[in-house]
Amino acid sequence: MQPKSFIKILTIIHGSLCIGLAVFGAFAFFQNGSFAVSTDTNDVFIYIVPIIAMAGYFGSKFVYQNLIRKLPKEELLLTKLQRYQLASIVKYALIEAPAFLALFAYYYSGNAMHLIIAICLIVYLFFQRPTLEKLKSELPLNLEEEKEFDTLKR
Repeated sequence: MQPKSFIKILTIIHGSLCIGLAVFGAFAFFQNGSFAVSTDTNDVFIYIVPIIAMAGYFGSKFVYQNLIRKLPKEELLLTKLQRYQLASIVKYALIEAPAFLALFAYYYSGNAMHLIIAICLIVYLFFQRPTLEKLKSELPLNLEEEKEFDTLKR
């Protein structure tokens, strides 16, 4: 399978995750309509959402880097691409879950802080979009594989 088809599949997965979060965020906003910041100490989400958001952000970076770093240069390109796809999907899931929790917390409580956290996570997820350049720079490619990637750019 070609790297372009892997990127296309990964782009579809990434795009659907971003669109799903954006649609749910719009739904939550228009259903709730509130945009007030509250520091109600009885609201359990005021503590959980920021902690889970930070854990998702840093966890996604940590897990992704560990999965990519463990790829040996000697592996077949197909194996590298499959492991890259798996690492990317795990990274997306670790960002999406806290964003969904923050949107749910906003929908439930109407606290704008949760919506802001969700928007930040969605924007971060959006900028994690897969490209051939990222794939080439992050994978441990040998010379033959790098030449194959260079021919794909033309």
